[in-house]
Amino acid sequence: MAMQYPEFIWQNGRIKPWAEATTHVMSHALHYGSSVFEGIRCYDTPAGPQIFRLTDHNKRLFQSAKIYDMAMPYTLAEINAACREVIRANNLRKAYLRPLAYRGLGGFGLSAETPTDVTVATWEMGPYLGPDVLERGIDACVSSWQRFAPNTIPAGAKAGGNYLSGQLIAREARRLGFGEGIALASTGLLSEGAGENLFLVFDGALHTTPVASAILNGITRHSVMTLARDHGIAVVERDMPREYLYLCDELFMVGTAAEITPIRSVDGKPVGDGKPGPLTGRIQELFFGLFQGKTPDRHGWLEPLDA
Repeated sequence: MAMQYPEFIWQNGRIKPWAEATTHVMSHALHYGSSVFEGIRCYDTPAGPQIFRLTDHNKRLFQSAKIYDMAMPYTLAEINAACREVIRANNLRKAYLRPLAYRGLGGFGLSAETPTDVTVATWEMGPYLGPDVLERGIDACVSSWQRFAPNTIPAGAKAGGNYLSGQLIAREARRLGFGEGIALASTGLLSEGAGENLFLVFDGALHTTPVASAILNGITRHSVMTLARDHGIAVVERDMPREYLYLCDELFMVGTAAEITPIRSVDGKPVGDGKPGPLTGRIQELFFGLFQGKTPDRHGWLEPLDA
């Protein structure tokens, strides 16, 4: 099925038709992966369209740019405004946002000085890993590809080049007939999914891998940890071996695109009784309740589209 693109995009300070948002084939980012980006969702809530943690996401965009010594030509407030503007231009109430900053056309070579171009795209997105996965879960596998070692590539930056690793993990999983892949760190211990953080459930508590395990410190991950603690659910950050994927009571992965996706089996071995478990369901209830008016927004995470 052909992709249906939205009508407008924000690029370098203005809204323009989608087809006109072009960049040169010799842009630095195209050759060297020198881009940073965010994924953000806008939900249609009872109080109108609300963007989930817009400011927190775009703060991380600037942090990623700082790690890569990429000068940002716009302020945080201007990028937030661009996100709102492009959703309104496309007449969307529920949307996925993609702010992207990248080294454009300039000098050649790894350390070349180039301008930083910035775009913000938006489109409608359903469940990232397929229809009905939030209810029935997915089958995952441990990838043959490991995450990068410490002090090689900064996992804490949401940089385009980092996702070459995720592509290998995700495409291998799809080729083998699984819904998603799970990566180990260079230590051989658990890291994260191709583009999602992991939560394992043991005895009614959430266990998640630490930031030192070559993961992106996800905003949805932080949201889940915060919601869980707010409601009396214990959360433990710790290193875990691969076999814990087979021994945990429940397992799910989280991210802006994946939201809260249950995992019902790993490497053909059922997780628990082979279907989404009760604590996974409770976390889904708390998370999606933010957008249904059922979970109080105690932390100011919902930012109105028309602010």
